[in-house]
Amino acid sequence: MSIKNVIYLFVTGLLFSSCSGDDISMQERFDMEITEIEAFIKTKGWTAQKSIEGIYYVIDEAGSAEKPTIVSLVTVNYAGQFLDGVAFDAGSNVQFSLSSVIQGWQIGIPKFGRGGKGKLIIPSKYAYADRTVSGRSNQILVFDVSLIDFK
Repeated sequence: MSIKNVIYLFVTGLLFSSCSGDDISMQERFDMEITEIEAFIKTKGWTAQKSIEGIYYVIDEAGSAEKPTIVSLVTVNYAGQFLDGVAFDAGSNVQFSLSSVIQGWQIGIPKFGRGGKGKLIIPSKYAYADRTVSGRSNQILVFDVSLIDFK
């Protein structure tokens, strides 16, 4: 394990060791998750941008100048994992209305143009919040995304 990973795990432990999920407000959880996300991004050496809502995104390939909107029907390849690296979902050539998915995708996918690729790091309140996904709730999600097309 690298020193960066050790530091990340230490910071994460400090943030969450004194708080159970029921003891903190949604805003406190969000603030702690932002700190955790920033530490995670730093350990990965990524150059990420942050939306005004708090969604972090890494653009590996920008894609076309034209971007999808909330009413777009998008086609994507994606792989989703929790912050600890455990995978929970993936899909190839998946098509859906952007308005029908989690807020993190509604905010993040329009950062890419057709053919764009990158990562979305989504705080739990913009993901599934307290709903359980793969046996977990209140989780930060990391997606590798390729925006193949949109209409």
